[in-house]
Amino acid sequence: MALNRFLSTPPVVTNLVIVNVLFLMAERMLPYGIGDKIVEHLALFNIGSPWFHSYQVVTYMFLHANFSHLFFNMFALWMFGRSLEYELGSKRFLIYYMVCGIGAALLQLLVGWLEGGPLNVPTVGASGAVFGLLLAFAMLHPNDVIMLLFPPIALKAKYFVIIYGVIELLLGVSGSMDNVAHFAHLGGMLWGFLLLLYWRKRGKIYY
Repeated sequence: MALNRFLSTPPVVTNLVIVNVLFLMAERMLPYGIGDKIVEHLALFNIGSPWFHSYQVVTYMFLHANFSHLFFNMFALWMFGRSLEYELGSKRFLIYYMVCGIGAALLQLLVGWLEGGPLNVPTVGASGAVFGLLLAFAMLHPNDVIMLLFPPIALKAKYFVIIYGVIELLLGVSGSMDNVAHFAHLGGMLWGFLLLLYWRKRGKIYY
């Protein structure tokens, strides 16, 4: 039974993966520049950009820059999302995922506005929502061991998330790897943390 549950994938995670894959296929395979139009309209642009629309705080998380970007996000969604969806229930899991993704976009927009970031550079990817999943997994399973690939070491989930969060903050503040939306990652974790605290206070979840 435990093995079957480990190998199975619940419906929300399954459908999120499918939707993300379909969007990348549309970006890459549709003719006549339609893929570019998809990015132009659905990616997240900084406030003040002529391409900015409020709905982009939702749509950006279903677009990805390339296959490797998609693969690593979807792998993390599959790895951590399955147990979280079983534990939270499909409806609450979807709410959590979307709140983290939207919260990530809002923090990214705020930082971009404060810093006067470029108006023509889009933000895409499910990373903000995925970072929220990492945070939730660490809060619900703090002592579960996560085996890293690079470097190949084992860490308890709580330490993994703390270290990752600090690295993202340092990279974001320093401006290193400026092609990565570090503050979106932190935004996903922050909003996920606040939502989990709210649910615990309401008696919806226990950890």
